This record gives sequence, structure tokens and C-alpha cells, in this order.
Amino acid sequence: MVKIASYGTWVSPLAAQDVAAAGGSVQWVDLRDGETWWAESRPDEGGRVALMRAGRPGEQPRQVLGAPWNVRNRVHEYGGRPWAFVGGKIVFTHWVDQRVYAVDPDDADATPGPISPEPAREHGDRYADLTASPDGTELWCVRETQLSDASVDVRRDLVALPLDGSQQVRVLAASHHFMSAPKPSPDGRHVAWLGWNHPAMPWDGTELCVAELTEDGKVGEHRVIAGGPAEAVCQFRWEGPDSLLALTDPQGWWNLHRVTLDGAATNLAPCEEELGGPLWRLGSSWFAPLGNGRHVIVRGTALAVLDERSGTVTDVETDLPVWVGQIAAENGVVVGIAAGPHTEAVVVRLDLATGESTELTAGEPLPLDEAYLPTPQERIFTSPDGERIPAFVYPPTNPDYAAPEGELPPYLIHVHGGPTGSVEGTLSLNFAYFTSRGIGVVAVNYGGSTGYGRQFRERLRGQWGVVDVQDCAAVAQALADEGTADPARLAIRGGSAGGYTTAAAMTMPSPFACGNAMFPAIDMVSFASGETHDFESRYLDGLIGPLDTAREVYIERSPSERPERLTGPILLLQGLEDEVCPPAHTEAFARAIEGSGIRHAYIGFPGEQHGFRRAETIKAALEAELSFYGQVLGFEPDNVPRLALRT
Repeated sequence: MVKIASYGTWVSPLAAQDVAAAGGSVQWVDLRDGETWWAESRPDEGGRVALMRAGRPGEQPRQVLGAPWNVRNRVHEYGGRPWAFVGGKIVFTHWVDQRVYAVDPDDADATPGPISPEPAREHGDRYADLTASPDGTELWCVRETQLSDASVDVRRDLVALPLDGSQQVRVLAASHHFMSAPKPSPDGRHVAWLGWNHPAMPWDGTELCVAELTEDGKVGEHRVIAGGPAEAVCQFRWEGPDSLLALTDPQGWWNLHRVTLDGAATNLAPCEEELGGPLWRLGSSWFAPLGNGRHVIVRGTALAVLDERSGTVTDVETDLPVWVGQIAAENGVVVGIAAGPHTEAVVVRLDLATGESTELTAGEPLPLDEAYLPTPQERIFTSPDGERIPAFVYPPTNPDYAAPEGELPPYLIHVHGGPTGSVEGTLSLNFAYFTSRGIGVVAVNYGGSTGYGRQFRERLRGQWGVVDVQDCAAVAQALADEGTADPARLAIRGGSAGGYTTAAAMTMPSPFACGNAMFPAIDMVSFASGETHDFESRYLDGLIGPLDTAREVYIERSPSERPERLTGPILLLQGLEDEVCPPAHTEAFARAIEGSGIRHAYIGFPGEQHGFRRAETIKAALEAELSFYGQVLGFEPDNVPRLALRT
């Protein structure tokens, strides 16, 4: 029998520790000789990233590198592709010392050995986007060198590391401040890479560079064959000795082009749709050739096949509708990472010829019946200036409960990170933790989000802290106006850039009763003055404006400058080893609130960087957030520790 109870008090079978246990992510998938390989995070092992492999369909995945090996790196602080096949070996970056190691994956007794030298300072040399040299005797990659204690004092080079263990680094090129790994042409005569410089981010403008390779392996002067200040190449592959395939956006949409060595470019299937994405991490892959003029590609979030002969892009029918920029193909078989409304991201192997699909990382069954999972509803809302705002609504869902007649549920407005990012309508156990207790969630793709073309993305140009806040507030108000959400119980939450939007919204007039800002950007002046990491240190030039000419705007947009304007309670959750959004900024904001009469709490988590990876952190953060909402929004959640709020 269905029980009648107020929203927020429903008893859920999904505990915070269940969310934490299932919180591992899969990434960096590849395919070689019929075997699928990928990296997989382990929250119950302190967030360690393991390297996995699976043979033919039906074979159980097995771990290639057990503890203590941690296949992850710190390049750009978000990490890039951390492993590759080179010369019959697996080469990988190890988080603990950031060095590169090599091992024979077929020798169970082999111990990985370092092929990069020990750095002069801890984590001083970082390597990412690993690939093989033309003859397979060297690893080619990006090396990021921390030159001093200043987080922005960084140099990057394209380097070669021999597999012989000599640990001699050979610099190949250094064309730009930021670069992707050099990829040799099939005939070994040329090498190509992507490059860009401050203040551009890689979705603003990148250059596809090509240079000749000499017989002794040296790289000649490069020339730019695609991209530019207002054109961003996000992925490329060599097609043959004289041409490359590149995802680039000269018309404002990432489409697949053929680019010849003289710079002539042909759009293979022109469409006003995104066939690529933002290059947050080096090594992302949105397309792979299938042969005969066909290419598997991610169109928005759907897996599709681009046929250049007909100039068409056709979706592939799959069980899981949402695919990310991590795909590879071989002999008509595609491997990638996909998710669905009731399925978290898994590694999938799909035979395009037969349609046979295998989920390689299904793992343990979900800790609750599907009936407790919300089905996300795709909605389009309207901004105050008439722009569309895509969003996904996750309604309260629990078959055991109903609310008293006339009661409206509290709603959490979830703000994704980036802000050059997006959210899709897939299963989130994090969201289900709240919806199964009677708390709705709506995830908003505010102006500036990716997936809707450059024009939509650039709605946020110069307007961060304005457009994002207004769009999230508009969605919240629309849900209240239509009778979906309780107008007195609207909350806003987000991490990183979403944490900034949360704090910004709570320090200006808005419909939100409270907010949860996780590892937030909070002091814009300090962020732009070199107190963040190098990759994003000039990000705000585009999002707000150059600091030297827009300092007053920075001050006005900084939550740190207006703690006295807080309109309601706020929860601050922060990793204490965060190099992106420094904990000192969040701690200073918490101190500034002290004594204001505004209820608040600050929790710092040791051992966590930017984002939470440890099971114990995920559990503690979720329980604190639920208790916070209960105290502020007026309900008593079931069986969670009471968070101490200060005033």
C-alpha cells in the first residue's frame, strides 16, 4: 500500500554508500585486435584508476594493472589520455609520481618499468595523450613541466620517450603554449598536432599543425592547415599520407572535414549539428573511420554513421541512446561509452554488421529496483531574453510513497560544470538519491553549454555570472509557475563552474531558498590573477573580460566580494588538494559569512582534488547535502546524520 508522506521524508532503498560504491567511471576506451581496453576508476580504492581489458564477447573483463598502479595524470589538472599501445607494450602514466611506465600486458609476472626520468620536483613533469612513434620504438606525447611553485609557471613540449628504459627525453616540437600529442602520417613523412595559446580555450580557436619528419626523426617547421582564432579543431586523424580527417567548426558547428596538406578543406556532411565536443581532456575521440567513406561518429549524443558519398549522418539504433566522445572502431566493430535514462555510463561493444551489442562493464546490479529511478523528461524553457534553455527534469519517484494532496515538491536546480560543458538525460544515482526521497531535480543546459553550436556556446561570452544565473532562475521559476515545484522550496546546486553559478545566484535576487556550492570558483579576481591552474588561468578573458580592463566587472561578479548579500543558507563542499578552485578561496568565503546570521556549513575533504573520487567523500557529501536541504526547506529526511549549521 502506498504511504502518504511529505516530500523529502520518503524512505528510499538507495543509501549514500550505494551511490558512492557505484560512483566509478569508465574512460579512455580503445580497441585492438578484437580486444577492448579501457580505464576504470575505483572509489573504494581511494579513486584509483585501473586499466582493464576484455577479449571476445562473453569473456569476463580482467584487470591489466592492479594496485598500486593508478593510470591517471595531471596534465591541465583534468588529465589526458593516460595509456597507449606502443611497440607491443602498454605504456601508461602513474598518478603517484606522474612518470610514464611500460609493461608487457601478456606477461602476468612483468613489473612496469619507468621510461621517463624522475622529475626535479614532485609531480613536476606530467605526460598525457600518449601515442606511438612511426617505428614503435618511442612513445610520443605531451609533456607539461611545472617550472616553479606558481601554478601558472608551466611549459609544454611534444616529446619522445624511448621504450629501451634509457629515460632520455627527446623534444620534438613546441609550437604553442598548449598542444595535443603529435601523430605521424601513415608513411612516416609528416607529423600533425593541435596547438593553441592564451587567452583562447580549445573550443575558442585551435590550429591543426603539420610538419615534415626527417629521416633521423626530427620535426621540421610546422604550417597551419586548419583552424584559427575563431575556428576550433577538436579532433583529427590521418586518413592517408596526404590528407587528414578533422572535426572543426568554420561554420559554427563541429562537422567532419577532409583536410589536405595544402590546407584545402571539404565538409563531408554539412549539418547544423555538433559532431564533436569541447576538448577538456587531450585524447578525446568523437569519430573513427569505418572504411569506404563511412565513419562512426557521435552526433550530439547519438551514435551515428556518416556516409560521405551521400553526405548524410544517420543514427544507429542502440539500447543506450547517449554516447560520449570516447569511441574507437575496428573491422566494423565499435567500442565506446554509452548511457541511458536508467543506465549509468558503461563500456559497450557494438557490431555494426549484426547489431549485436555487449555491455562490458555492467558490473553489479543497481542497488534498487528500476521503479525507484526517475525517467528524465527533456524540456525546453525560455530565458528572459527569449532564448531557448534545454533542460532535463527528474521528478520525485518512489513507488512506495505519495505526497499529501496539494503539497508541491522541493526542486534542486542542478548546474553543470565547465561552464563549457553540458548535461544529458541519463541515469544519475546522485540525482536518484534525492528523487527517491521526494525531491525533484532539474539539470539545466544554460547559455554557454555545448551541444548546440558556437552561437549558443558564446551566449556566455562576457556574461558568466549573468546568463547562467538568469537561465537557471528562469527554469526554476517556470517549474514553480506551472505547479510542478514548490516556489518556496527551490534550491540550486553545482560543482566547479556550477558551484560558482550557485554562489553567484545566492548573492543576488533569485528564486532560490538555498544553495550547495561544491569546489566552487568563488574569487574571480584571484582566479584570473594566477591563483588557479594554467589551463584555465585566462578562461575568464572570454567569460568576463580581460582583467586589466574589466576589473570592476570581476569584483561585481565575485561571490567572495559580496558575502553580506547572501539571500539564504549555503553549503560549501571543497577538496583540500584542489588546484583548479583553490580551497583557500572557499575557506575565506566561509569565514566571511561567519556571524552574518545566515545559516551555512563548510566541509573540507582531505585527499580530494577537483571533484570527489573517494567513496567516503561521496557518501559524506551526499548525506550532508540532504540534511542541509531538510533543515532549510522544512522536512526531516530519513536516517541521515544531522549537519551542524553555523550562523
